[in-house]
Amino acid sequence: MKNLTIGFAPCFFHADPQRAIFKGKTLLYFEEQMVDWVMDHKALPFLLPQPTKDFSVEVLVKKIDGLLLQAGSDVSPLSYGEKALKPEWSGDKIRDNYEMALLKECIKQDKPVLGICRGLQIVNVALKGTLFQDINTQVPNTFVHRKWEIYDQNFHDIEILKDTGLAKLFPRKMGSKVNSIHHQGIKDLGKDLVVEARSTDDSVIEAVRYLPNGPNIKKNPYVFAVQWHPEFHNQKDKTLLDSTPILKEFLNEVRRRK
Repeated sequence: MKNLTIGFAPCFFHADPQRAIFKGKTLLYFEEQMVDWVMDHKALPFLLPQPTKDFSVEVLVKKIDGLLLQAGSDVSPLSYGEKALKPEWSGDKIRDNYEMALLKECIKQDKPVLGICRGLQIVNVALKGTLFQDINTQVPNTFVHRKWEIYDQNFHDIEILKDTGLAKLFPRKMGSKVNSIHHQGIKDLGKDLVVEARSTDDSVIEAVRYLPNGPNIKKNPYVFAVQWHPEFHNQKDKTLLDSTPILKEFLNEVRRRK
């Protein structure tokens, strides 16, 4: 059987005349553990370029079987109708526009989408939701969801909500531990999104699924996103939520719709 081709929306290093390498050039890249996670399940990651005159978003999406929205830079507050409260929270509007266009085209072409961290936030904003620009600033008494000095070793517990798709993947695990590497989070939920997990410390939304036709309709587009990084979970650590069912469900949906 031909390997599934999973398009990765790239992370951006925009042109920087002060950067020591590729001075003044724009770089597109993906993170290696994310790539390995997908390849370990016999799917081929493909780094998507920005669209051009000859290769529109529509054409790019036709070339892939599914889309993965990576983590990375902040989502720009301009993308959900706000101004940045601090300059360092201005985000990447160029990347936002590109990823939202890819997401909407995947929904149109019925190509499954998996969002990771920033990917969850982009899904929410694309569907008319909003974000907390900085959780700890805007929501009192919240868990510190990003600790730079320990990065992916920052953990908290989540509650998997009953009667959701995520609960079906983990039927005996309504609570579990995940990593936390973000300072933004969902404020107002996007249209037709259903919350499937929350942080037990502060109820921050940790997983969402797009169900425009309802939870029991088989013809729904497949769009699922989590706020944590499942690709960073070491499966030898049994206290962490196993990332395998999440990726398998996504790839099975890709295969089914291919």
